[in-house]
Amino acid sequence: MLPTPRADLVANTLDYEVTPLVKPTGFREYDARWVFEKEINLLGIQALGAGLGTLIHEMGKPPRIVVGHDFRSYSTSIKQALTVGLMSAGIEVNDIGLALSPVAYFAQFELDIPCVAMVTASHNENGWTGVKMGAARPLTFGPDEMGRLKEIVLNGDFKAQEGGAYKYITGIREKYIADIVEGVSFKRKMKVIAACGNGTAGAYAPEALSRLGLEVVPMDADLDHTFPRYNPNPEDMEMLHAMQEAVREHGADVALGFDGDGDRCGVVDNEGNEIFADKIGVMIARDLSALHKNAQFVVDVKSTGLFMTDPVLIENGAKTMYWKTGHSYIKRKSHELGALAGFEKSGHFFFNDPIGRGYDDGLVAAIALLQMLDRNPDKNLSDLRKALPNTFQSPTMSPHCADEEKYGVVEKVVAALSARKDIIGQPVRDIVTVNGIRITAEDGTWGLVRASSNKPELVVVVESPVSEANMKAMFAELDAELQKHSEVGDYNQKI
Repeated sequence: MLPTPRADLVANTLDYEVTPLVKPTGFREYDARWVFEKEINLLGIQALGAGLGTLIHEMGKPPRIVVGHDFRSYSTSIKQALTVGLMSAGIEVNDIGLALSPVAYFAQFELDIPCVAMVTASHNENGWTGVKMGAARPLTFGPDEMGRLKEIVLNGDFKAQEGGAYKYITGIREKYIADIVEGVSFKRKMKVIAACGNGTAGAYAPEALSRLGLEVVPMDADLDHTFPRYNPNPEDMEMLHAMQEAVREHGADVALGFDGDGDRCGVVDNEGNEIFADKIGVMIARDLSALHKNAQFVVDVKSTGLFMTDPVLIENGAKTMYWKTGHSYIKRKSHELGALAGFEKSGHFFFNDPIGRGYDDGLVAAIALLQMLDRNPDKNLSDLRKALPNTFQSPTMSPHCADEEKYGVVEKVVAALSARKDIIGQPVRDIVTVNGIRITAEDGTWGLVRASSNKPELVVVVESPVSEANMKAMFAELDAELQKHSEVGDYNQKI
């Protein structure tokens, strides 16, 4: 088997060519993610595959796995290195080729295969790579599985086994599209912008939405791994602004934006207003809870407080749990609770039976939103947005903080804020610490600080149901606490 990986290798050296490079911080809470060639090399990816195969056997799972890759210039070679490692550990690799993450999850069900390894850096910028993994559909790995995988890989505890094989699977794209459009029809005529950021979704979204009888305007749907206009990330303001312009230019009912691996959906309404995904979640929860009484929802701690206070959700008997941010966490908690749906502010939407299979899928979320519009034929999306109680909400702000330091900083911030009896001149109403800290003032104004699970960043979000001034006051309080720590760097954006 391979030599034990190292973290101190430098490119263009002999050691780099014969030894796996694996930076330990690439093993995140629920994904694996590295800067390719600087933090992991192809032998390191092969070591990851060997470690994953070893773990699959250790978990007692059938030794079969679905693999796919996103549209980046280096993703095919990474998938091939991963495949070699998996096969060396005795795993049958079923390669579905270029795919969205939800297509790989779909293939687990379609092919009756328990395990998945999707090569993608999701919405991260070019240069990043990673793998989303799971061994119990529809769930993906959480901290326990990732911790054990990290231990196996970094210690070189690979177990070579016979039985490794490779199969190239064709036709999954067509089966996936046919599956998500089956039984869906619209009475209402709608014009939809399908914004793909030149990422993998361009090979799926325009065709899938067109098959539903919608008038589809493809936007940046030609696949181009240089991402010439902007990074495909529907939480990024640059992509959202481009979607706004497209809605106004074409007079569309809605713009739907998909990230690099298609498991997230961002939304701009008919008036050109971007609607944060947690507010979209409230709208969809209103719609679904009217159809499914006493519906259970799960949302992440970055999400709006309206899930608890919205009068329509209360009247419909809906129940909501706030849980840890991260697709694996929300997916798992939704599964455990038998929730109808789960929502993340970042744009991950999870629908269980009878709507979906429990995994995050940007196109399934888009269809659910369009069905909501179809059930409200006399209202535009902007009308549904305006019908929500007003709140003053920040975008997701991300000050830089090194992976090696971010959790320690957050631990100190949690301790400091947890000791507070008042904030923004009001008594503290409640504190949630399942994922960083979410602190709420008496009037419902809240702020969140947590460590990003995928990048060397912290995450800061604030919201007030009362005023913009209170929202900004909450941010000022959190920022003042963060500035006490020299490890915290510049923000991607501020309010």
